[in-house]
Amino acid sequence: MIIKTLQSFRYAIRGIWLVFRNENNAKIHLLATLVVLCAGFYFNLTRKEWLGLFLAIALVWICEAFNTAIEKLVNLAHPGYSRQAGEIKDIAAGAVLIAAIFSIITALIIFIPKLNSF
Repeated sequence: MIIKTLQSFRYAIRGIWLVFRNENNAKIHLLATLVVLCAGFYFNLTRKEWLGLFLAIALVWICEAFNTAIEKLVNLAHPGYSRQAGEIKDIAAGAVLIAAIFSIITALIIFIPKLNSF
């Protein structure tokens, strides 16, 4: 039982690594995450502010991972061109964009007052 659980974690960590390694947008999200975390430490955020940022960051990463999985699954199921397959991929990418916009708004709400008092 413990060995199977550890293997599950290993597979999940491999999945996260594959997203980072293969997806250009994931690299952009990683850079944005690092910038926001550094800014958070610099401005000494409150616990509630950190919670808001972590939720926003996690939402983007979760959406990016699902988007990557959906794209790979669609490509596997339908390797040739298909309008419907393209729409499925676009919808999944749209979810990432919604999450990213939410994250930017969250960061602005947290950091603009700090920048104004800076």
